[in-house]
Amino acid sequence: MLNQLEQLQKQAKDKHNENKKYFDKLKKKTPKNLDYVMQDLHDAEFKKTDCLECANCCKTTGPLFTTADIERISKFFRQKPQQFITQYLRIDEDNDYVLQSVPCTFLDQDNKCFIYDVRPKACREFPHTDRKKFQQISNLTLKNVAICPAAFNIVEKMKEKLPL
Repeated sequence: MLNQLEQLQKQAKDKHNENKKYFDKLKKKTPKNLDYVMQDLHDAEFKKTDCLECANCCKTTGPLFTTADIERISKFFRQKPQQFITQYLRIDEDNDYVLQSVPCTFLDQDNKCFIYDVRPKACREFPHTDRKKFQQISNLTLKNVAICPAAFNIVEKMKEKLPL
């Protein structure tokens, strides 16, 4: 898997300019059926993708934590929100709450999440390839294709299915 992730970074880097141009065109001329196509591509990819084999997102990036996330997770730990914040989070340059460090504190050796049932919204929605108005998150998607093999595959299939 490590070799595959190294290849993914190289492939994503090689495709970056092509993807950037594609997403720039996508923003200017968004197909009416984009959200439906993306949902289909996302569903098809995740029928054959087991995130537990990879967990690169959990190992290399950290989600941002909303107030609702903090309240839900601190309740799960039977802590006050401020205790949870002090123990696990920091404020980043965008003034968002994020993990103090990566890999994620809540990831175990089997790539399972200790807090899966109450995980942050950003984790539940990652890699965001089934998001409504997908064209609005192109910068995020350009980052995610270098982290997530499924996101990379979805974007490649998207370019085939919706040539611009």
